Amino acid sequence: MARKETVTKTILLDAAFEMLREEGIEQVTARKLAAKANCSTQPIFRIYNNMEELYVDLFAKACDSFQEYYVSFPKTTVVPFVNLGLAYILYAQNEPNVFKFLFLSKERYGRSLYDMINGQTSNVSKEIQSATSQGAANAQELFMKMWMFIHGAACMSLTGDYDLAEEETVTMLKDAYSSFR
Repeated sequence: MARKETVTKTILLDAAFEMLREEGIEQVTARKLAAKANCSTQPIFRIYNNMEELYVDLFAKACDSFQEYYVSFPKTTVVPFVNLGLAYILYAQNEPNVFKFLFLSKERYGRSLYDMINGQTSNVSKEIQSATSQGAANAQELFMKMWMFIHGAACMSLTGDYDLAEEETVTMLKDAYSSFR
């Protein structure tokens, strides 16, 4: 009778995601993952041909993490791009290692930055439509200007150069929207 496999893809992926969150992608190696999952490296390479395949799944799980964060994020204003921007900045502050893996690495495993932000619920598309319905002449260009501002603030939070309170961030995002509009 064959031995029952106790280490599953889900177990490995959950362990890898926990490592990513705590230590960063650089620390997600086969040996460290095996230790975290309390197994040898053999089950890892039974499930995945190589670590790159695991990273593809880990990237998808990280994208889902951001999407879940944004979907559950309280929407407190009708000003386009403000809720999305605040969620993105706070995600960078709350999940710095996952944020770096998703939004600051060259490898995006076939996804564009726009696809990652837009997600399965059309986050950006809805914001662009909202800006258009509120009279923005070129909502797509407005999004690009806002996104540079938002992404810059998120990156500044990773280096400790961004220390605004949430209310101040909302005010700055609203001011930027008004200025860019």
